Amino acid sequence: MMNQVYRKSYQCVFVLVAMAFFAVVSVIVMPKSHKGVSAWFFVTSTISMSSDSPFRFNNISGHESSTGKSVLKQQNEKGNENLEMLEAGLATARELIREATKLNQTSILKDVDYVPNGDIYRNSFAFHQSYLLMESLFKIFVYEEGEPPIFHNGPCKNIYSMEGLFLSFMETDTKFRTSDPEKAHVYFLPFSVVMIIEYLFHPIIRDKAVLQRTVVDYVQVISNKYPFWNRSLGADHVMLSCHDWGPRATWYVRQLYFVAIRVLCNANTSEHFNPKKDASFPEINLATGEITGLIGGLPPSKRSVLAFFAGRMHGRIRPLLFQHWKGKDTELLVYETVPKNVSYHDMLKQSKYCICPSGHEVASPRIVEAIYAECVPVLISQHYVLPFSDVLNWESFSIQVSVSEIPRLKEILMGIPEEKYRRMQERVKQVQRHFVVNDPPKRYDVFHMIVHSIWLRRLNVRIHN
Repeated sequence: MMNQVYRKSYQCVFVLVAMAFFAVVSVIVMPKSHKGVSAWFFVTSTISMSSDSPFRFNNISGHESSTGKSVLKQQNEKGNENLEMLEAGLATARELIREATKLNQTSILKDVDYVPNGDIYRNSFAFHQSYLLMESLFKIFVYEEGEPPIFHNGPCKNIYSMEGLFLSFMETDTKFRTSDPEKAHVYFLPFSVVMIIEYLFHPIIRDKAVLQRTVVDYVQVISNKYPFWNRSLGADHVMLSCHDWGPRATWYVRQLYFVAIRVLCNANTSEHFNPKKDASFPEINLATGEITGLIGGLPPSKRSVLAFFAGRMHGRIRPLLFQHWKGKDTELLVYETVPKNVSYHDMLKQSKYCICPSGHEVASPRIVEAIYAECVPVLISQHYVLPFSDVLNWESFSIQVSVSEIPRLKEILMGIPEEKYRRMQERVKQVQRHFVVNDPPKRYDVFHMIVHSIWLRRLNVRIHN
């Protein structure tokens, strides 16, 4: 395991990095926004790095021979040419996607796997064009440094399963992964926060500095070995975590926190989640690692339960839900633990609405459980950026209830006309494909939607040497 002493003097440098990064943001087209999330228009940050920049992570001085300088100059020139070609391709992609936002008729793009059910998308044509461009252009370099189980590995059979599955899929991917870092649009940091906590965090001592030591050490290693982190201040680097402490793990490297692309389940804007550079992805609880038996449910006419929730009482929202509804209604069923003779997943499949309140953190696996069971999700959260919400129109297939409306929950659900409920339930079935886990991954499934979210964030950045 690499050893690294974290230097407090870096903090000032990293704060300056963050200030410098945000100071050069320029707006190309201001989007029509939805709760702070921009769809299909690009707020593009321009990153320029000189070789003697004071913001280099590994700002190490030394003497070089004239021959060494000549070789370095040639390498830099080649790197500049590669970067210019990559940025030219991304500029073309931006324009094609922008043009697709203007389409208002049947998509002319040929794709046997895509059916543009417009209601579930913010802009079905723009999404389709962007997705096809991603498939043809996007390349990801996975740093090979680091050893399992902390790196290149993760859990695949619990509430954090998507962290492990994504790491696993990227390790074996042949479509997006490139072995040539010069051809990459983004650089993936393959550390698992879940595995850091499992293997290095002592449950009694509870020293969170293990996150600091591991992440700082890793960024130091790759920034010393490769030029890409320093070239972009980390803006074209991506990390992914489904652990509650995923955001905390990035805090110790300010560039990672303020500049890099963070793909997080815990997508909480009150904790500095920034939808323009960070991406939200779904929390999926796979107890066995398989989705067998989880997909599908009863037709609307046979769903006898108005609404259902079962889960532990923690966080700020669930106590209010239990206070008003636990054991107090025969149609709106709220449990901490389902009765012994009742199947949790069967209840999902026979309920019209599935209540999905946040717990300790904003994300909840119940959202995907509801979508799998073809049950309309009832979302109760605060400051949560929903997964893939720059693409998906969540209002078309879910009900969003504020915390203050919990006492009126049944009234709100009973007031939804049957015709509207059936339309929403049909859309839940349509959007399901974007949350399904396939091994190996299939087009438009959850793995590809995560990659597409990263692709969109990369389009929001221009990097110049």
